[in-house]
Amino acid sequence: MAVSCENAPMIVDLLTIERLGDLNGVVCLHGPLTIENVRLFQNAIRREEKADTVILDLTEVPYIDSSGLGSLVSAYISRQKMGRRVALTGVNERIFHLFEVTRTDSLFLIFDTVDHALQALRGRAQA
Repeated sequence: MAVSCENAPMIVDLLTIERLGDLNGVVCLHGPLTIENVRLFQNAIRREEKADTVILDLTEVPYIDSSGLGSLVSAYISRQKMGRRVALTGVNERIFHLFEVTRTDSLFLIFDTVDHALQALRGRAQA
């Protein structure tokens, strides 16, 4: 069974956020993560505070500005302090380049797809 967030409609410059079905901790973002909508993102992350790992699917995120990057790093730090993780999926070249330039790429567990993240993280939990 393939798990995907790619079917939701995307409206340019508007961020929408959805939880993926019954999977606790899988959050799909649709649209750019920018200063205009960073508070929406932060609220969504807070709702996932009990999940050991939050998987953020960025497949439908065309770009992230500096405020969006700051909110991702803040989510990482907050969750790290609680012994929890943030994993990213569907990171496009533009966003990955931003992570590389700002040297934040090493903070996150990055996977190609939600399915890959779920398989890898389940394997770690059982090991």
